[in-house]
Amino acid sequence: MTATHAITILPGDGVGPEVAIAARAALDAIGERFNRRFVYETALIGGAAIDAAGESLPLATIEACRRAEAIFLGAVGGPKWEGGKVRPEQGLLGLRKTLGLFANVRPMRIYDALITQSPLKREYVEGVDFVMFRELTGGSYFGAKQRDAEKASDSCDYSVTEIERITHMAFAAARARRGKVTSVDKANVLETSRLWREVVTRLHAERYSDVKLEHALVDSTAMQLIRNPRGFDVILTENMFGDILSDEASVLGGSIGMAPSASLGAGGPGLYEPVHGSAPDIAGRDICNPIGAILSAALMLRYGLKLETEAATIEAAVQAAIQQGARTADLGGELGCRAMTAWIVENIERAEPTQQTVQMHWA
Repeated sequence: MTATHAITILPGDGVGPEVAIAARAALDAIGERFNRRFVYETALIGGAAIDAAGESLPLATIEACRRAEAIFLGAVGGPKWEGGKVRPEQGLLGLRKTLGLFANVRPMRIYDALITQSPLKREYVEGVDFVMFRELTGGSYFGAKQRDAEKASDSCDYSVTEIERITHMAFAAARARRGKVTSVDKANVLETSRLWREVVTRLHAERYSDVKLEHALVDSTAMQLIRNPRGFDVILTENMFGDILSDEASVLGGSIGMAPSASLGAGGPGLYEPVHGSAPDIAGRDICNPIGAILSAALMLRYGLKLETEAATIEAAVQAAIQQGARTADLGGELGCRAMTAWIVENIERAEPTQQTVQMHWA
């Protein structure tokens, strides 16, 4: 009997629709190989939703997401909607809050065949393999905002509960990896960071003393991501710091187009999306890199649908395509989005799951 899984796809803006097609092609190939049926529902978000419905997160989209086992997002935003009363990004922030998606998980792995594409020397990036846990629903992105003609303010608020739940996930992941957590804050300046450090330290002593914990300031961490990225295993940090650091880390592998992410909560569907954003300057030209989207589909299979073998098969197919020389323009090649996707899909049917896949598990 064929297993059926319900997935909601939010193509969004810019290159979002193109990479959403790529992710769906990879999932369909997995379905064929493993006798699984993926049923898709498409809904609007971001700028596309503003154009069609006057709001960035329509109620129909929320309902479609709640019906799903997992959600794939292409990208949101673009200059077309800058300065408007409603911004595309509000839709994404609202969806995270509505679904309780408090943990953004971004694995960072360097492919041997792409080391020369990294802006850093081989000796710095060879063997890099870490994962970042970014708290996703607190901090200044969701705090009270005020503005008048002379000044503006954004409140940064964190509760003990918000810090605890992301910390539990990071420590549990470290236990399944190399046993080290780097908690990033700005405790020398910010009161929220002092609370963050206190909570992380307490939980470490109470439940995770078998895991090595180090505290690091965000500015020092930004430097160490360039000087010694191999020194990281699990990075734990708050919303804005994680947003910035994860984008910095994403280019270590040669292109932000390679980076996947998962946004997870305590229950219900997770949200899976490439890190690269909407890239409106190249939208519709078939030149974007689909790998971040396809690897996000793999994370969907692993964490949303609990299909580890299927997830590892996608990751092995991506690795095989890279080893065979498949490259999009951002990686110095000539393949377009559709051609790169086809190359990976072809490998899905013959690639064996690799033991080098990034593994993350938590209670």
